[in-house]
Amino acid sequence: MEAADRERRNGVSVWYDGACPLCSQEIALLQRLDRGGTIAFHDISRPGDDERLPKPRAELLARFHAAENGRLLKGAAAFALVWRNIPGLRWAGRLASMRPILWAMERAYGGFLRVRPRLQAIARRLAAPSRS
Repeated sequence: MEAADRERRNGVSVWYDGACPLCSQEIALLQRLDRGGTIAFHDISRPGDDERLPKPRAELLARFHAAENGRLLKGAAAFALVWRNIPGLRWAGRLASMRPILWAMERAYGGFLRVRPRLQAIARRLAAPSRS
């Protein structure tokens, strides 16, 4: 099923950095868990079709974004939205939507974003074929 069909059916979209090894692994896991294919995942790592993006590409690449029925969320709130729409993770999405939990998750996500460039570099080195 195409991403546009999933958007029309459920109204949930995710924009992610497919060039980021950490992001790609996480999205691959979410796609496997989304067995019903209800979420439209958009890899925006390559330029093009910018007029179809809900925000400038740089903003979408800098932080996790998801939308439901036109309501764009970012950071921990976007993760909670996605989890609420995956049957096996609904409980986590509901829990993450509670204000104190969402607040704590947002702080933790902010910390992750500060170290993400270093983690990406490590992940790229580990994924690169060895030159022995």
